[in-house]
Amino acid sequence: MMKSFSFDTKPFEAMLLGPARAYAALSIDYSEKLVGAQLEAVKAYTDTSLAQARKLLEVRDADGLRSYLEDQQQFAKNVTERLKGDAEKAVSLHQDFFQQSQKLAESSLQEVQKASSSQTAKA
Repeated sequence: MMKSFSFDTKPFEAMLLGPARAYAALSIDYSEKLVGAQLEAVKAYTDTSLAQARKLLEVRDADGLRSYLEDQQQFAKNVTERLKGDAEKAVSLHQDFFQQSQKLAESSLQEVQKASSSQTAKA
């Protein structure tokens, strides 16, 4: 009678597959948030730029041109504020991803240590 060989996959799961899946999920979540923020920003910039182009088409005289140029200053201020906010949001997403990755690495290390001490105890 042939003896069957059994392989305990729990340590392999704890040390490699589980952390890899968790990191992949974290990376996908981060990418989704970052792409979403970028798409939102592009839409806002596009909408604002198109609105400014429409206002330019409405200029009919010197007063209209003066008003348009005054609006351009506010437009530039709004875009600058938006850029600053978008940059802060990106930095926040990066920091959150880094912190979550660090926590994941720490918990993975603890799992590996538990698994290896458990294997050592069995031996």
